Amino acid sequence: MARQSKSEPIDYAKAHDLAHGLLERAACPDGLPFVLLKDTDKKGLRLRITKAKGKHWQFETRLRNGKLFTRALGEWPTVSIGDARAEAHRLRGLTERGIDPREIEQKEQAQRDAVKAAEAAQAVAAVLEASTVGEVWTAYLVDRRPFWGERHYADHVTMAKAGGSVIQRGAKLLPDGTKPKTLPGPVYPLMALPLRDLTTEKIEAWATEQAKTRPTQARLCWRCLKAFLNWCAEHPQYSRLLTTANPAKTKRAREVLGRPAVKDDSLQREQLSAWFTAVRQLQNPVIAAYLQIMLLTGARPGEVLTLKWEDVNTQWKGITIRDKVEGERVIPLTPYVSHLLASLPRRNEWVFSSTRALAMDDKNAHRRDRRHTAKGKEAPAGDVAQASATGHLTVPRGAHSCACATAGIDSLTLHGLRRSFASLTEWLEVPTGVVAQIQGHKPSATAEKHYKRRPLDLLRVHHERIEAWVLEQAGIEFKTDQPKGLHVVSAA
Repeated sequence: MARQSKSEPIDYAKAHDLAHGLLERAACPDGLPFVLLKDTDKKGLRLRITKAKGKHWQFETRLRNGKLFTRALGEWPTVSIGDARAEAHRLRGLTERGIDPREIEQKEQAQRDAVKAAEAAQAVAAVLEASTVGEVWTAYLVDRRPFWGERHYADHVTMAKAGGSVIQRGAKLLPDGTKPKTLPGPVYPLMALPLRDLTTEKIEAWATEQAKTRPTQARLCWRCLKAFLNWCAEHPQYSRLLTTANPAKTKRAREVLGRPAVKDDSLQREQLSAWFTAVRQLQNPVIAAYLQIMLLTGARPGEVLTLKWEDVNTQWKGITIRDKVEGERVIPLTPYVSHLLASLPRRNEWVFSSTRALAMDDKNAHRRDRRHTAKGKEAPAGDVAQASATGHLTVPRGAHSCACATAGIDSLTLHGLRRSFASLTEWLEVPTGVVAQIQGHKPSATAEKHYKRRPLDLLRVHHERIEAWVLEQAGIEFKTDQPKGLHVVSAA
């Protein structure tokens, strides 16, 4: 075929022997959105020329099933004439054999995706294979935090801490003149181990070592470690790294850590007078009220500390307590407890509020209180108060220890006050289910679980009787202005 003259207009209706010069001269005529410059050498190959002077290669043919197949091959001159013809030749060969190039490409892409997925899985498996106990412990805490209370979560964080922080308050200097540092958490020695290396033997060795210095903490950490490994066993990515279903479930570890001693500290009836006298003499009225309310409600220390004013219903005489078992429970607002609450300052949302931003160490508070007592002085109110940045008191163990020392009562813990409430009710033969419901214990019998539902007023009958008896034994005279029961009045 004779080469077309450069001055001659291009006839786009017929095919041409495509050359560089021809492609350069090709332009879209006025009034058309685009034109196609077809190739005589490779059937189906053409250059699409748009009004905006864009020039792109295309290949177009019909498959055996009659469907039109079109494929963009790239922009000219980035894709040369030779490359475009080579690709058109390949596509023509496939379509003439009845093969849809798109199906081949889909299969090839699927294979590439499969290879990438396998490589990614291998990379993830390699990372998991090298995962340490500390890394998985962090993932465990993130996963379980929505189901835990703040205290439970904080305990898990503390038991895995590295320690090493300088103790700023309440600690004696070391012989070299430096301040002591915090100890690592009991579980910390296991954090650097790969999870796959956390064997029964290593846990038993850890339990043996921890039992020498802090068996009580070690028992708690061991129980938490078992729960952690149960969680790992439920997740396929971690379960395959465990040597057994739960390496922490071992008889030797249980024997080494021993059983916790049964605590029996509680107030006796004859000690009530001395205890109330000492507590009511504390210089901080918030702590004094807190300790008395703990004894008269039988609530847990943390439940009382985190009471908010919105939880106290003076209209219907009830207190809503955040319960770790049921979520929350409502107990009666008895007269003397109501009197104590009414005497407290309303500094913020917390009932047992504090204006101090930092907590003082219990031992330091106790030491300073004894020093003032020995000099015949009253201890300053701030010395026995403990507070936190949250705006409410932290657990005032130091103040309670001082009061117990003054009353001549040994080894009475704050939880012992809760135990005292339950024990003292035996003198009045109050139904066990009533005491359990007030204290927030789980029902222990079928009837209690499924049949008995005591309203607040019924609990109040028993609770007010308990409070009146305790105050009587303590020698506290307290009268309420509210009449009880029905009274006969004379008609005018």
